[in-house]
Amino acid sequence: MSAPVPWVELRRFTAARVALGRAGHGLPTAAHLDFQEAHARARDAVHSSLDLAAIEAELAPLGLPMQSVASQAADRRSYLLRPDLGRRLRETDRAGLPPAPGAFLFVVADGLCATGVRTQAPALIAAALPLLRRAGLAIAPIILASQARVALGDEIGEAMGAGMVAVLIGERPGLSATDSLGLYLTLGPRRGRTDAERNCISNIRPGGLSPAAAAEKLAWLAGAALRLGATGVALKDEQPTTPRLTP
Repeated sequence: MSAPVPWVELRRFTAARVALGRAGHGLPTAAHLDFQEAHARARDAVHSSLDLAAIEAELAPLGLPMQSVASQAADRRSYLLRPDLGRRLRETDRAGLPPAPGAFLFVVADGLCATGVRTQAPALIAAALPLLRRAGLAIAPIILASQARVALGDEIGEAMGAGMVAVLIGERPGLSATDSLGLYLTLGPRRGRTDAERNCISNIRPGGLSPAAAAEKLAWLAGAALRLGATGVALKDEQPTTPRLTP
């Protein structure tokens, strides 16, 4: 029987705050200061904004039209205090949305942390496009949404007549990750859809699920949704896993 791993060695296997030691009844000074810094970074990330010019430049090589919209939350304070406003499309943007009947729609949104959206979203879309086109899906113009909640994608998709929407949105930052992207897939987007009618792919970031792996899962879920005629709790993630190499 192998000897137990010393508790301090646990830190080699996780980014979580474990085995920090103690000084009397509290944390050592270094661990306490590290926690305060991480908490400050997380708070800054919540208030980060989507750099539209930068993300448009990142997406331009894909050759798809792009359009920017905003929710009814006038500023970040309103967005954080009134989640309902982040789910509603600004009226002046509705009429300008291009029609995309039956198409697959990407909505790139800031969410609760725009920090990682610029890095992860373009890479994910670039990896997903050939997979979705191979499945016979037409791709709608990409919509960039500011002060957006997940449900804003339903209203945008309904206005454009899209057949399916994938909302790529900044996830709530934690103390060890402020660059995580989430993806929410909904078949037949329309106002009033609930979270139970979506499939989520989360933790898309360098320390989690890679954009390429997330793109493969998105393509599988999109194909399965079309066959089943539903997303959400009715659609189980049964994507075949890559077999492990055996000696």
